[in-house]
Amino acid sequence: MNTVSEKIMSIGVVPVIKLNNPERDAVDLAKALCAGGVPVAEVTFRAAGAAKAIKLMSDNVPEMLVGAGTVMTTAQVDEAIEAGAKFIVTPGLDEEIVRYCQSKDIVIYAGCTTPTDYHTAFRLGLDVLKFFPAEQSGGLSKIKAMSAPFPMFKVMPTGGISLKNLGEYISCPVIAACGGSYMVTADLIDNGKWDEITDLCKKSVDIVKEARNNG
Repeated sequence: MNTVSEKIMSIGVVPVIKLNNPERDAVDLAKALCAGGVPVAEVTFRAAGAAKAIKLMSDNVPEMLVGAGTVMTTAQVDEAIEAGAKFIVTPGLDEEIVRYCQSKDIVIYAGCTTPTDYHTAFRLGLDVLKFFPAEQSGGLSKIKAMSAPFPMFKVMPTGGISLKNLGEYISCPVIAACGGSYMVTADLIDNGKWDEITDLCKKSVDIVKEARNNG
């Protein structure tokens, strides 16, 4: 496992962030996440200012591990790398993007939810997969079932993860980390509720620690 994946696994949660106003919010948000013990972010390209947000976070809060999410094209991979992204996340498994990221020596977490996806990921040499949308695709029970024929993978489920089920997911040894937006909702970000974001991160870290200690 590479050092990026090891760091993400040590944290246990990855905030999935859509920033509408990166100039105003990116740096404050990064500081709030770090204060809560979650120095990592997946900034999604669903918002036009994603690359700007990645650059602002990376330049101003260097302890942050910042990646790009919802990456759909190789051009976006280039844009993310130029902005300082340390990892790429795709919603599905796109062989062209995977191979392109490998050629650029940047970590990629591709979205995989079926045996065909997993088998293709195996042939591509991946070792950590995004499982999206997690709850809607069968949740933890499906992840466990898929690990039987594919024990070589660690999984990062995203979609439907909250404080209520985070512990259940993290307690499973197959899970590397959980992605979630519950600690970085539009309401929290747009209204500058940085203390609440920090608090939600702290609660998430506590859940991860407890689940792993009891696992």
